[in-house]
Amino acid sequence: MTGARTAASTARRSNHPVEPAMAQPPVPSPPPRSGGRLLVDALVGHGADMAFCVAGESYLEVLDAAVDRPELRLITCRQEGGAAFMAEAYGKLTGRPGICMVTRGPGACNAAIGVHASMQDSTPLILLVGQVARDQADREAFQEIDYRRMFGPVAKWAAQIDRADRIPEYLARAFRTATSGRPGPVVLALPEDMLRESAAVADLPPALPVQPHPDPAALERMTALLAQARQPLMLVGGSGWDDPACARLRAFAEAWDLPVACSFRRQDVMANDSSCYVGDLGTGPNPALVERLRRADLLLAVGTRLGEIPTQGYTLPAPPRAAATLIHVHPDPEELGRVYQPDLAVLAGTAAFAAAAAALPAPAVRPWSGWREAARAEFLAWQEPPAYGGDLDLGRVFGWLRERLPADAVVTNDAGNFSGWGHRFLRYGRPGRQLGPTCGAMGYGVPAAVAASLLRPERPAVCLVGDGGFTMTGQELATALHHGATPLILVFNNGMYGTIRMHQETRFPGRVSATDLTNPDFAALARAYGAFGAAVSRTEEFAPAFEAALASGRAAVIELRMDPDRISTRTTLSRIRETALTARG
Repeated sequence: MTGARTAASTARRSNHPVEPAMAQPPVPSPPPRSGGRLLVDALVGHGADMAFCVAGESYLEVLDAAVDRPELRLITCRQEGGAAFMAEAYGKLTGRPGICMVTRGPGACNAAIGVHASMQDSTPLILLVGQVARDQADREAFQEIDYRRMFGPVAKWAAQIDRADRIPEYLARAFRTATSGRPGPVVLALPEDMLRESAAVADLPPALPVQPHPDPAALERMTALLAQARQPLMLVGGSGWDDPACARLRAFAEAWDLPVACSFRRQDVMANDSSCYVGDLGTGPNPALVERLRRADLLLAVGTRLGEIPTQGYTLPAPPRAAATLIHVHPDPEELGRVYQPDLAVLAGTAAFAAAAAALPAPAVRPWSGWREAARAEFLAWQEPPAYGGDLDLGRVFGWLRERLPADAVVTNDAGNFSGWGHRFLRYGRPGRQLGPTCGAMGYGVPAAVAASLLRPERPAVCLVGDGGFTMTGQELATALHHGATPLILVFNNGMYGTIRMHQETRFPGRVSATDLTNPDFAALARAYGAFGAAVSRTEEFAPAFEAALASGRAAVIELRMDPDRISTRTTLSRIRETALTARG
């Protein structure tokens, strides 16, 4: 009544009649849908077009609902670890959350490796886990696990959806959480009876990621600090780099003539053919680049967390405060100052920073140009393979591959010493991509290459994997053949867990334990799957085998039968053993 009296008195004062309120048409109630249908509709509404899964009875309603939404392509995998790695690779390639669906208990445990990789690699991922019915909770029912407690330490958010009418809310939050700030994994548990219940609830619009933009005052301070430098080095890494952002980063670096190094397995962030690119600070880096890092008087770290590997075990620089001026740019405020206290902390997403940096006016005088030129010359010299008298010269093989691969090729890398040949002798940039687990998880390479081939079928997807890593997830060859993917997999066969053997020989020379492997004939195994298979023992055999594999139009495996003593691009096991024994006297 108060509102009516106020309206009437207002009308009397203004001598205007009171208009009757317009009746609003009733908002139609959405039709009731099952939880499984609501979930699939939400995934499609947020732009998901592919989900990697191992089927399970705990989420049958989701699988059934997907039949009516062909926009969401289900990729049937052979093991949940492989499915999670594929989803992680999808997230790296697209910047959108990779979707992984697994069943409860063992399925979730197998998929945990992909969640860990997603967290350490800052990759958007959503893991959907079937769960026991709500009325069976907390009884240690069949395959029951509390996923909030299990995944809490390794996910950005872990939750359970207990009401079907809240599915749109949870999915919107999941997509936003996975992509905003520092990207990462979200885990949602789905009680099977919740997926069966119906709810009349509206869908929500697609969730958009939120990324911070650099403060103009911080950029002004950054330019002032750069102006005082004589030996600067920019170190780039992290996630959130799309192709336009990489192009803008290159424009900024070249306009300012800054030497740019990439952190571990982020070599595609800065175009390697740029005169400003000076190498990567990964495992087994160029010693000359490490010396440059030591001598730099200013370090501009963009996107990278400045983790253990690029800082050479937290020694260059040594925490908590670097000797050089440190400018740290990162999208997560909790990361800025967590390990290193920077002289300037810039809260910004990588794409936002690249856009702002590219717009900065370049200085007329760049006193560090000679420093940059020398660093570039050292990188080019590092890419020349050393002389090798063995039958299979992997330096020459990868020199040939560097010239053969097209600019849009996707190269996936597993974990192990063999990966050094791809890190050292290939070149990366956009539109091509480099996909590798910065968390060092074995078994990543094959699933990632399958996902890359499915997502970008027009591009070559080349996988580098050791014999150990291949036998962990090589069964995803079956996934490739089932769905028409055509990855080309190079298996480095030295009959051992090579990285561990290297450390073993360093610390316990001559005392070999638990690192020898007995392997199958990898080429024959590939053919048994229906893939192309070939084995290479000599340098001159590689190019014909590679061309035949590409021409086959199928998934392919080329086994590289290497000298076990040739443990890395720089040394041999026998030399490591001899050095360790000599040091012991």
